Amino acid sequence: MIYLDHAASSPVRREVLEAMWPYLVGEFGNPSSHHEVGESAARALAAARAEIAGIIGVRPAEVIVTAGGTESDNLAVKGIVLASRRGRHVITSAIEHEAVLESCAYLARFHGAEVTVLPVDADGRVSADDLAAAIRPDTALVSIQHANNEVGTVQDVEALARVAREAGVPFHTDAVQSAGWLPFPVGVDAMTLAGHKLGAPKGVGVLVLRAGTPIEPLLHGGGQERGRRSGTENVAGVVGLATALRLAARGRTAEVRDALIDGVLARVPGALLTGSREHRLPTHASFCFPGTSGEAVLLELERHGITCSSGSACAAGSDEPSHVLVAMGVAPEVAQTAVRFTLDENTTVDEVTEVVDRLVEAVRAVGALGG
Repeated sequence: MIYLDHAASSPVRREVLEAMWPYLVGEFGNPSSHHEVGESAARALAAARAEIAGIIGVRPAEVIVTAGGTESDNLAVKGIVLASRRGRHVITSAIEHEAVLESCAYLARFHGAEVTVLPVDADGRVSADDLAAAIRPDTALVSIQHANNEVGTVQDVEALARVAREAGVPFHTDAVQSAGWLPFPVGVDAMTLAGHKLGAPKGVGVLVLRAGTPIEPLLHGGGQERGRRSGTENVAGVVGLATALRLAARGRTAEVRDALIDGVLARVPGALLTGSREHRLPTHASFCFPGTSGEAVLLELERHGITCSSGSACAAGSDEPSHVLVAMGVAPEVAQTAVRFTLDENTTVDEVTEVVDRLVEAVRAVGALGG
């Protein structure tokens, strides 16, 4: 099998499993317990938190352990807005992950928030001028992702965060897709990470929250994570996430991605690259194939042992065209032909050459059937 759906989830690294194992068996204690087994778990949690903080370039106290990217996005968007003294106005973009968009919608429905959704250009990029024009005296939060999960476009988050900072508005970025592949953006007030995109297990993530940023917790209970997120921490998962982050920093090359993009554009008639060619994740290649069905192309590829996706795993099975592609100006009927290939550092040029060969056959076969 050639697996090219790492944006949905990556396999757990062997080194991560080995690092986690002691905290799943002998060192299984609750880190809030005041006995040796619990205190051993607490030491492991503190060490992992410090390692994560060191890799990102923040203080350990600024790392909040969560159950994953969706929880971290919810905590950032809802928690910062609900704690804000500025007001209930939120700014986001039209291509955010559903975890951010649905959190904004919740605030609008139940807390009277007003949400400004910034447009993007044909590459999926947000304009700093548009952001500056949208900020109001009652703006409580700006939330714009670092890299898009469907098309791989990378935003100039540091420039956008600077606009927000000059206006005194907290800035959150979802860095789930970019973590481990791009340098962490500086100047943000909150940042979301998820373990299972990096070679750690599903069910663990962090929200990095700059010291002094007010936040209202979503989970109440024993007061873990300095009262910002109650619930017993997943010690083994956090140890695994720290290990995965350390290992993920090794490979940052776009050579294999470019071989895939160049091969598809040269050999598949009518193929459209989606997202920015210049500002793109080094592991991401996404296309539309007009005149086909994206799902049918995926099935053809899977018959030949190639696993990829039509876009966000969270929207799999939906009959609606991608909100990301539509926001970028892609016609809905073309958006439904989307196929996404997402690589890791082990993907080879020989593998993507085989993928291109099979893709040519798949698009031809599906196109011959009228899509």
